[in-house]
Amino acid sequence: MNFTWKPTHKKSLVVFLAIALINILGNFFFYRIDLTQDKRYTLSETSLKLAKEIDEPLQIEVFLKGNFPGEFKKLQAETQQLLEEFKAYNNNITFQFINPLADDEARDTIMAAFISKGMLPVNVTLTDKGKQSQEVAFPWALATYKGQSVKVPLLKNNMGASTAEKVVSSVQHLEYAFANAFNTVIKPKQKKIAVIKGNGELHDLLMADFIKQVRENYFIGTFTLDSVAKKPVESLSFLSKYDLAIIAKPTEAFSEAEKLVLDQYIMQGGKTMWLIDQVNIDMDSLYNPAGSSLAYPFDLNVNDLFFKYGIRINPTLIKDVMATPIALATGEKGSGTQYTEYPWLFNPLIFSDSKHPIVSNMDGVKFQFANGMELLSNDIKKTTLLHSSPYSKSVGTPVQVSLNMVNERPEQVEFTGKGQIPVAVLLEGRFHSMYENRVLPFETKNYQKIGISNKMIVVSDGDVIRNQLDKEYQPLELGYDKWTNKLYANKEFMLNCVNYLLDDSGLINIRNKSVELPLLDQEKVYANYTASQVLTIGLPLLLLAIFGLVFTVLRKRRFGK
Repeated sequence: MNFTWKPTHKKSLVVFLAIALINILGNFFFYRIDLTQDKRYTLSETSLKLAKEIDEPLQIEVFLKGNFPGEFKKLQAETQQLLEEFKAYNNNITFQFINPLADDEARDTIMAAFISKGMLPVNVTLTDKGKQSQEVAFPWALATYKGQSVKVPLLKNNMGASTAEKVVSSVQHLEYAFANAFNTVIKPKQKKIAVIKGNGELHDLLMADFIKQVRENYFIGTFTLDSVAKKPVESLSFLSKYDLAIIAKPTEAFSEAEKLVLDQYIMQGGKTMWLIDQVNIDMDSLYNPAGSSLAYPFDLNVNDLFFKYGIRINPTLIKDVMATPIALATGEKGSGTQYTEYPWLFNPLIFSDSKHPIVSNMDGVKFQFANGMELLSNDIKKTTLLHSSPYSKSVGTPVQVSLNMVNERPEQVEFTGKGQIPVAVLLEGRFHSMYENRVLPFETKNYQKIGISNKMIVVSDGDVIRNQLDKEYQPLELGYDKWTNKLYANKEFMLNCVNYLLDDSGLINIRNKSVELPLLDQEKVYANYTASQVLTIGLPLLLLAIFGLVFTVLRKRRFGK
């Protein structure tokens, strides 16, 4: 049999060789193209670095499978697409979607197990042609690596937002949520956090939920400043072993020696987070027969310290029209106790308008009796993370505070031009010691007048980190108000602060990722339901029928001769 080489054979060979070459090169070079406008499927360098460090199977169980409305299906699809991106860069990453409530008989037991692990369910509304029904969903994932598991929240609980708006906000945080989970399970804890004690700070039980959450990524322990009185140099040396010091709502004045220890800790590069109250008042002091209490300033002896660093916390209270409610008992004597919610202007609800990764796209944070802050002029970079609303003002102290103030009806003119008062500020730079050109309270050979590059966060409310207790005096989730059954973003804010101060890998910067998802107008869909069906189903069938008819006619004309 003779084989005749034709030009078509040459073309076929070239195509074959080209395909073979592309496959060979594909084994050596890996590249993915993201054609979305907002680059939502392009992983950050930090995420890629974490993915490459996974050298053993990492299994992810996503509990987003079931009968969900369109918004949740969007969250499901975006979660799957993101995990496929991670898997494309490392085959050790595997995932599966699970319906945890598929077994009706074990439904209650499974729900109780999820809730006990802190994975709370949400109720979702299914709507079909105007008919509504309720379903339960668990918008969580569980990442397991080398026997260690960590839960991944998939849905942000933004107050007042629709389900569709919550999904959009959640999609923006998906990469950070999974990258943070990967970082937790693959990297051993290294950084150390000291919770400062000895000056009447919050009891551990009142910040237990924060401590529990932080412990997943960092070592955390107590450091008592009482030892400074006898061994100041040794105390400074011991404190310097910690990477971050948290001072949460002290109520007793700091001595000069204690201040020098904290000052030199900062000069040596130690990060600090100050949660300070300059006014003595809290809600518990109002629950008395008179329903009132005197709010008065008390001196913690740290004003000069903050002044040197570039801020001032004023002994004032912020009244804000944008406030969280409090629940007060109402009803006649002898009748059943009823609770009614009233706006409480001394509890500002603060939403951030900053693009800083600590507070970007974050829900409202609840403050209680917050103090006003001023930013002073020096070489330190200052970023206002949170400030009161435009309709707020400062109230000088001492002042009588009464529960009867819930009946106040403030006028807008009272707050005009007085709002946007800073309550949380980030300071970054080389701090100057407060004791520069001053007599030191104790001698130390390693005294530094100017510190290395550093950063600290100052919040003018110690209750931001405080969690409530249930009837059995067990800590509730930080940010949850048991009286109004509302959840605020205090926990997210506090954890973001810690992560930013201690994060060397840039993980926190992933929170700045912006994703634009078009929202479906449900009312418009219902109004044009029939037209939409005709357009999406009828029109393609009609076009297919026309094409088939034309094709058949042309075929008969060509081959019927």
